[in-house]
Amino acid sequence: MSAPSLAPITTPSNGTVPTPGNLFTLDNRVFCCYLFWATVLVAKMLLMSLLTALQRFRYKIFPNEEDLFFKNIEVQFDDPHVERVRRAHRNDMENILPYFIMALIYISTNPNQDVACNLFRVASLARIVHTLVYAVYPVPQPSRILAFGTMLLITFYMAAVVALRTLSFI
Repeated sequence: MSAPSLAPITTPSNGTVPTPGNLFTLDNRVFCCYLFWATVLVAKMLLMSLLTALQRFRYKIFPNEEDLFFKNIEVQFDDPHVERVRRAHRNDMENILPYFIMALIYISTNPNQDVACNLFRVASLARIVHTLVYAVYPVPQPSRILAFGTMLLITFYMAAVVALRTLSFI
């Protein structure tokens, strides 16, 4: 005998709302939106590794003796072009990974679909812009801080929503 499936309940004001049992399934528009934009950000982070390698070959900067493909070059660690991309990649890891966790926790509160999907979109696009203005085509401030701050504020907003919705349980 199979367990009954949890079908979404319909409300006149909000359309289809997922039940608690299926917040993390493909039946939930918010979760699907999160999955899409998380995939975009993971691909972007993976591309940062390729961009680092591209910079190393472009400027012939290699950190290991066995990586020296070209003659008459030495091991080097401090090239500004390579280090800029590495800093941008590290900044991604420091900000995108906590965002992923907070966004999943935020989804568990069954947020408004339009608000949540727009938060995911804006945060992801902000990180892409951050990479472009920091590692690809450096642009003067405040471009980078605006892109950085956008995702940071969204992550803090989601944390505040979760905290407020769960405060009565502590």
